[in-house]
Amino acid sequence: MTGEAIADFGDEPMTGTSDGALARAAGVTAWRQIADAIEADVMNGRLTPGSQLPTEARLAERFAVNRHTVRRAIAALAAKGLLRATQGRGTFVEAKPLAYPIGRRTRFTEIVSREGHEAGGELMSAAETVADEETARRLRLMPGAPVLRTEVRRFIDGTPVSSGTSFFPLPRFAGAAAVLLETGSITRALAACGVTDYVRAETRITARLATGDDAARLDLSPGRILFVVDALNVDGTGTPVQAAHVVFAADRVELVVENG
Repeated sequence: MTGEAIADFGDEPMTGTSDGALARAAGVTAWRQIADAIEADVMNGRLTPGSQLPTEARLAERFAVNRHTVRRAIAALAAKGLLRATQGRGTFVEAKPLAYPIGRRTRFTEIVSREGHEAGGELMSAAETVADEETARRLRLMPGAPVLRTEVRRFIDGTPVSSGTSFFPLPRFAGAAAVLLETGSITRALAACGVTDYVRAETRITARLATGDDAARLDLSPGRILFVVDALNVDGTGTPVQAAHVVFAADRVELVVENG
C-alpha cells in the first residue's frame, strides 16, 4: 500500500490536549478521548490516508494509559471505518473510497489503474463442481451441469477491497483456474479460454453486515457494511460466461452505476 510511512507525532501534542495527556476529570472515558484525538487528526489531515499509526506502546506512553485502553480506542475507530488494523503489520488510516463504475464493461484492473492505483488479485480456491438450481438458471445450464467454482480476493494498493465467488461453465473454461492462479485476473482467464471480450448483462446490488469470515478476508471489523454485487457476464453472442457473487468493503469503494 502506498503512503505507509509511520505518522511521527514527535513532541507535538495530538489534537484535543495541550500536552498529550488526557483530561482525567472531563467526564469522558480515556479510550474515547484517545479515539476522538486520533479521529480529529485524521479529519484535519495530520494523519493522511494510508499512513501508519505509531505502535500501541508508543500511543500508550503518549497518553499515559495502558495498551488495552489504546487498543479499545483503535477498535472503535476501525469499527467506524477510519482505521484498518492488520495483524503483523500495524494500524493504518483508511484511504478514501475509490469510485468504482459498474457498466457494460466492468474491468477491475483497468478501473483501479486508471485512478493511479495498483490493482492486485489472488486466487484463494478453485474446484470443479456441479451447478445448483440458481447457478444453472443464471448460466442457462441444466441443474447438475459441471462448472468451475473459484474464489478470488482483489486488492487496491495492497489493501483488500473485495472477495468473490464465481462460476464458469465447463468444459469451456477448464483452463481458467491456472490463469487466475498466475495473474489473479478474470479478464485474462476468460481470454485464455477464447473470450476476448465480454459485457455485463446483469448487476444486482444489495448490502449486509460483515461476518467474521468477511472480516478476516478483507481486514475489517465484524459488523462493517458490505456491498454485495451479483453479476452476470456474457460473451459476444450473449452466452453467459461468468456468474459472480462479490462483496466489497463499503468504505473502500464507491459503486457508480453507469447508464448505457
